Formats: sequence, C-alpha cells, structure tokens
Amino acid sequence: MGAITVICTDKTGTLTQNLMQVYDAKLDESQPDLIAEGIAANSTAFLEEKSGDGKPAGVGNPTEVALLLWLNQRGQDYLKLREAAKVVNQLTFSTERKYMATLVDSPVAGKRILYVKGAPEIVMGRCDLAQEEISKNNEQLLAYQNKAMRTLGLAYKVVADGAPEDCAELVAEGGLTFLGIFAISDPIRPDVPAAVKKCQSAGISVKIVTGDTPGTATEIARQIGLWQPGDTERNRITGVEFAALSDEEALDRAMDLKVMSRARPMDKQRLVQLLQQKGAVVAVTGDGTNDAPALNHAQVGLSMGTGTSVAKEASDITLLDDSFHSIATAVMWGRSLYKNIQRFIVFQLTINVVALLSVLLGAFFGTSLPLTVTQMLWVNLIMDTFAAMALASISPSMDVMNEKPRKRTDFIITPAMRNNILGVGVVFLALLMGMLVYFKGLPGGLLPNGEMSVHYLTVFFTVFVMLQFWNLFNASVFGTNHSIFKDAGHALGMLSVALIILVGQFIIVTFGGKVFRTEPLDWQTWLQIIAGTSLVLWVGEIWRGIQRIRHK
Repeated sequence: MGAITVICTDKTGTLTQNLMQVYDAKLDESQPDLIAEGIAANSTAFLEEKSGDGKPAGVGNPTEVALLLWLNQRGQDYLKLREAAKVVNQLTFSTERKYMATLVDSPVAGKRILYVKGAPEIVMGRCDLAQEEISKNNEQLLAYQNKAMRTLGLAYKVVADGAPEDCAELVAEGGLTFLGIFAISDPIRPDVPAAVKKCQSAGISVKIVTGDTPGTATEIARQIGLWQPGDTERNRITGVEFAALSDEEALDRAMDLKVMSRARPMDKQRLVQLLQQKGAVVAVTGDGTNDAPALNHAQVGLSMGTGTSVAKEASDITLLDDSFHSIATAVMWGRSLYKNIQRFIVFQLTINVVALLSVLLGAFFGTSLPLTVTQMLWVNLIMDTFAAMALASISPSMDVMNEKPRKRTDFIITPAMRNNILGVGVVFLALLMGMLVYFKGLPGGLLPNGEMSVHYLTVFFTVFVMLQFWNLFNASVFGTNHSIFKDAGHALGMLSVALIILVGQFIIVTFGGKVFRTEPLDWQTWLQIIAGTSLVLWVGEIWRGIQRIRHK
C-alpha cells in the first residue's frame, strides 16, 4: 500500500455514505397500484426491524432498499404485495444488462405482468415513448444526475397468455409502458475530500470507476475535489466508449482518466491491466462478485466489509468501514512501516560496520580484542531487540503523505541511507580507534604481559555502546527534519527503551567481571562518557535544525 501510485475506487459506500434514499420521483400517478406492486415484487431486498436509533434499514441492494423504504413511508406493506404476486420468472440485476425484470401473476391487474427497473436510458429504450417524452425525461434525468443522484426507471408490460416466460426475451421484444423515474441520493462521506487531497499530495492518482451515469460520476468527482474546472472529456469516459478503444488508444488515455462511468466488470479489469502496463502500482476497491477479476489483478485489492465473500476472497485487504479514508490511512501506515524498517537498517548496519571494523582494526592498535564475544552478544541483544522494538513502534506520521511513492524496484537502502551508514560509521570508527591509541600511550594503559588495561577496555566498551545509544535517537527521525523532541509520545517510548539500555550497560560494567571483561567505573567517568558521547545527538539535532531552516 505504501508503494501504490493509482487508486481505482468505486463510488457507493466508499466515497458516499451508502445511505440511499429516494430524493424525488416523477411517476405516472394514474398507476399507483402497479408502481407499488412493481417495487415490491421486482426486488430481492428486504426491510429490517428498526434499529436502536430508530432508523429503518434493509438487507440487499441499497437502491432497492431505498425504494422499499419509500413504499413503506407511504403506508404500503411491501411484503404483503410481494407475497400476493406469484413470481413466474425473475432476471436479477447485472451490470451488463443494467436492468432487473420479474414476471408475475398480478392480483392487482388480474393479469400476467412483466415489471422492469433499471438504468432509465435502457428502460426507456424498450418503452413506447414519443420523442418529446423521451427528451423531457432526459432533461429531468440530467438535472438529477448533475446533483450526483442515482436515477432509476420503472416500466411494465402486460403479457398475453401463452407468451414466452423468459424475462430477457420479453424485455427484448419491447412494447413496455413507462411508469416514471426515481432520483435516489447518497451523500458523500464528510472525510472523503480531505482523504482524496492527502492521496493526491502523496503522488497517488485517484480514479472513480462506477456503474453510475456520467453526470452523477462527474458530480461526485467534483464534490470530492477530484474533478477540476480545467478537466476535459479526455479525463472521463464511459465503459462502452472505453471498450471501443483499441489497446493503444486505451493505453494512451489510461493515466489521464479520472472518471469511468457506466463501467462494467471487464472494463475495470482492463483499466487495471493497462495502468500496470504504464508502470503504475494499482489498488482497486470492490464489493461485488463481478469485481473479483479487477481485485485479483490489482497489486492491492481492497474489498468492502459489506461486500460479497467472493470479493473478500479475491482481495488482499477488507475495509470494515467501507470508507475511502481508510485507504488513505492504509497508505500512510504502509509508508510509515517501510520507513521504520529503513530506520532500523540504518541503525543496525551502522553498528555492524563499526563493530566489525573495530575488531579487525583493533589488532593493529593493541594485543587484546577491543570487544569480546560476550560483549558483542550484549551489543546484539540491546541493539537487535530493544532498538528494534523502539524503531518498529514509532507511530505513523502524516508527513509521509507529502512524499512521492517509492518505486517497487528500488533497493531498500537508498543513497541517503548508504551515506549515513558509511559517514557515521567512519566517524565512530575513527573516534574508537583514536581512543585505543590514546589509552595505549597512557601510564598503565598496557600491562606487563602486553595486554591493555581492563579499565580502559571497559571505558572503550562503554563508549562504543553509548555512541550507538545516542545514534538510536538520530535513527528514529531518519528521513525527516524533525527534532526528536517534537512528538512527546514518541520521545517517551524512546526514553523507556533508552533507560533499559542504560541500566543494562551499568549492570554489565559493574557486575560483569571476568565474564564480560569489565570492571566498575566511578560516577565521574560515567558522567564524562555520557556527556561526551551525547554530542552524537546534539550534532544530529543541529543538522536537522539547519535542514528545517533551509526547507522553509
């Protein structure tokens, strides 16, 4: 998630609140009974008992639930109507057909009726409507869609005795009677515009891929800050238009697209594959069975908590709250965790470079090994275990959302990391080797047997640990210009680990004896070592302060 460069998101539930409600309806008032029966029978949704907050809810397609709630508000019992109408055949809604049809033996009309609901342009295309009526309806539809509303057309057809019972065949014949239009609204989530802005500042391109109309999809894109005044028709397309493009043309437009409306499952999958051909790292959201191919092909598939089990199985992550804001949060966590891994590598390799070269070069400056095996084990324990805990637990920062995505092909050790490891390592090594030379020349530095004094070797060992101790704080803010004192919570976490290291080092030095080749140090020596090695921290703070001033 930290490396993604494109997010292909659906609209309903992810960008919007998934609280579908009928906003307006332009219906044939002369047919109220047929409209009620058509809504009740031509549906797979159910209403639930009112929840604790008193709000009615439903199970099934949110659009169908909104229609049942509208019917319920008018005092109609959808369940009685549904049970009274004997279903002969039913064709459930699909994104390819964009309509649902149910053939029933209607007690209301006393005849066999085919009820159809779906995309208004599809439904009207199967109805006997004058051009004037079609134009009037299209004008009304455009007004609704420009307000980011989902529109739905209703129609019916009286089926003669002996006629075929296949719903698809009956719809294809045409001759339907148009009952009217529903406008269903689903407001955007309040936190989405800010989340989209964060993703864009992080160098991530956001694309809406939805089955809604071009007007609705574009309006939602405008409301969340994705669609800008300067955008053109090159930045949006319908699923049918996209399918008609050759691979070369589609590849050329893939990165520029911001909105794909009336998208079908294969359109979504094709877009993902084309974006990947352009070198993009793609995350895709989806909640339906039809979204499984796109979820599977994307580098990161994000299914919805309310989605189907097939979508969840095909995805990598399930968003329990269905919100786009959670996607932005996942990007922040992905980048922050990757940065924490890099910080640990910087810290650990610096220690390894210094320890390895200290042991190798120590032979040229004295007859004793500067660091014994047991001392090295202690160093590995405190630096591998405690330091890993400290650096891995650094909380994610929103600052990573101001950086561009990393390339998946990049080596984890960046040039800045390499320079830090080698630069700090060489300085520490020079200081430690200088100490060995200095101790060797001091009175009592060398014993009669040619070995270096245990006292000075203890000082050397303690200085080695304390240099890494202070460098731990610098490593914790590596990759930023922040002071280590900026985040109090983070500072407390680091201080607790630092305290463990300090206490452990004191115990080893004071009570290690022959096992660790140490002897107790007086408090003045401890004070001198801690104060002297703390220069590592203060030099880092000064350097980061200069960088902050330059950045401003």
